[in-house]
Amino acid sequence: MKRIGERIKKKREQFSMQLTELAEKVGISPSALSQIEKAKSFPSIITLKTIAEKLHTTVGELIGENDSLANNPVVYSSDIKFIDQNKSGTMFYLLSQHDANKQMDTYLLRFSKASAIDGFFSSTFGQIFSYVLSGELRFDLDGKSFVLKPGDNIYFNAKSQFNAINLNDGISEIIFVQSPPHY
Repeated sequence: MKRIGERIKKKREQFSMQLTELAEKVGISPSALSQIEKAKSFPSIITLKTIAEKLHTTVGELIGENDSLANNPVVYSSDIKFIDQNKSGTMFYLLSQHDANKQMDTYLLRFSKASAIDGFFSSTFGQIFSYVLSGELRFDLDGKSFVLKPGDNIYFNAKSQFNAINLNDGISEIIFVQSPPHY
């Protein structure tokens, strides 16, 4: 309970909002809000929801549902999640942790010989950044083709027509970052 009050106070202070101002917006007395922030009382779910709305956050954020992710931002190689493999043989791994508030997703795409992205990002929006780790890929982007080698990268609007095809005889790998998140 103490942490909820601390989170409310911290969020309120981030907006340079006085306690009395937030209390008025929420429809409670300043002393009631002070009691909540000091963990001497606990708000009803309706009051907590209103506080979250006025602080432009979520109830989940105020109760700390994402604290474990904030306290453990590392994804170790043993924790990388295999998501899918398409018909052409490209394997798709999620590198980022699940977090409802994240602003992007980071993937590792592992292409087998002659495989492509097709089917993975068919209805996306936002922006995409890709960085080639190994191999050689042809990126087809809105009717133009670009051959990318290790260290090369490409950045584009996800509404574009795009595909990536492995030109290497072996495995090619890319880091694929999409914002906003897709999964």
